[in-house]
Amino acid sequence: MSKDKIIGIKPVLEALKAGRPVQRVLISDQRKQDRDVQTILRLAGECGAEVRFVSREALNREAPGANHQGMIALAAAKQYATLHDVLQIPSLQGTAPLFLVLDGVEDPRNLGAILRTADAAGVHGVIIPERRATGLTETVAKASAGAMEHVPVVKVVNIANTLEELKKAGIWVVGAEADGDTVYWDADFVRPTALVLGGEDRGVRRLVRERCDYLVSLPLVGRISSLNVSVAAGILLYETLRQRSR
Repeated sequence: MSKDKIIGIKPVLEALKAGRPVQRVLISDQRKQDRDVQTILRLAGECGAEVRFVSREALNREAPGANHQGMIALAAAKQYATLHDVLQIPSLQGTAPLFLVLDGVEDPRNLGAILRTADAAGVHGVIIPERRATGLTETVAKASAGAMEHVPVVKVVNIANTLEELKKAGIWVVGAEADGDTVYWDADFVRPTALVLGGEDRGVRRLVRERCDYLVSLPLVGRISSLNVSVAAGILLYETLRQRSR
């Protein structure tokens, strides 16, 4: 099985909490007494992971240029979920389905930020395309502050076809576009919902847009014509959480 480097204290901690198979944890000699490090040592011991205390120079060689915070773990590569997997989650949790579909997000920092918000807002799964989009990388893991370990991510060949599968499962597909015919706070996100957001430059592609049940817009009153995709995702997900909490 291929291996991933998990870089940084929070990503390593969340990987161990989530039961990710970790082979080895490398920790800076200078961080032995840190509270988080003590928790990581306990979790590593419980799962049988090897722990080594090394110099900061050794960590720098292991992850050149990375802000490793004095900790790196070597773990089994993060596995993608399947669409069938994530469609089962809402019924197991007894909640209305909530999925996030990203049509071509290419910046790993944006994907990491989205996964962090998705975990906080109770998203059951994030769906990304196989091509022309970032996957689950070390940068994504770091930007997600460990949330990548807790949010199932599905990689699919064709987003448009996947939306049809979601609709067959009784899920409303809602795209976010500047020219959407419904302001987002007037939409009904209480019912089973899949939110669709486009990539950083091109937005939601035409074929994907045509598969949406309807489009919502996020009003802009300033001079900038769009929002960062991770910000837009946060607004929509927390509006969904607000509606479902009433």
